[in-house]
Amino acid sequence: MHRTSVIRRSVLAAAAVALAATGCTAQAVGAAGDSAAGGPSSASPSSPAATASPSSGASAAGGAGPTGSAPAPAASGEVLMAEGTETEQVRELQARLRQLGHFHRSPTAFYGSMTAKAVSAFQEKQGMTATGEVDGATWESLTAASRTPTAGELRPPTTNELDKPDARCMTGRVLCISKESRTLAWMIDGKVVSAMDVRFGSENTPTREGTFKVDRKEREWKSTLYHTSMPYSMFFSGGQAVHYSADFKARGYNGGSHGCVNVRDMDRLASVFGQVKVGDKVVVHW
Repeated sequence: MHRTSVIRRSVLAAAAVALAATGCTAQAVGAAGDSAAGGPSSASPSSPAATASPSSGASAAGGAGPTGSAPAPAASGEVLMAEGTETEQVRELQARLRQLGHFHRSPTAFYGSMTAKAVSAFQEKQGMTATGEVDGATWESLTAASRTPTAGELRPPTTNELDKPDARCMTGRVLCISKESRTLAWMIDGKVVSAMDVRFGSENTPTREGTFKVDRKEREWKSTLYHTSMPYSMFFSGGQAVHYSADFKARGYNGGSHGCVNVRDMDRLASVFGQVKVGDKVVVHW
């Protein structure tokens, strides 16, 4: 009997360990805020299932067209979206809030703390209880106060919002690079042709500011100092260049360059690379 009891206790203990191991998962980085790379793949317990809502005209995987604006068929007090939700309806929500000045970045389709604060701000302005969650009444009020987002509003060219161009960028052909908004705008005669997110040098290897010219272009290049790949390089100040960075794409703003202007959207940069000519102006400013 003693031997049987010992075996039984051992089996129960092993089962408990197995259940504990499978029942505890890591928290996704995006859960605390609105990650440009996307939040967790599942909704929080308080939010609806992470599937496209009836108001979504595009699938979560793509579809750049504008979504419809019909509210989901739910009671006015039923929560439609909350922190942790990741759907195309959230993308539409963020685009509408951005139209009204409550959300200040590109839509990500992930409902994080920044979206919750924007919803609360909208609810307060409408005289509603600021819950930070979207119920039927909040969605109905929002759709009445805003218009159906365009494809460009749902998926803007940059994650970071472009700031007002420097005066030096308003004439001619210019790579207008803002350290304030961390963006690059390819401009011709004051009009933005293309835009993208950028990253700069660290404190020890800062990106130089001022007015420069593209002095050479290299479709494929490898740094002679750091031995790293620098595709689509457009050199403008000694060894400093605008170029694609695989590290920037992978780690975002958790890293920095050695002074160059890093771009993480290779396709967009490749297009601009084909348009820029040696001698075109480069402005790096705050």
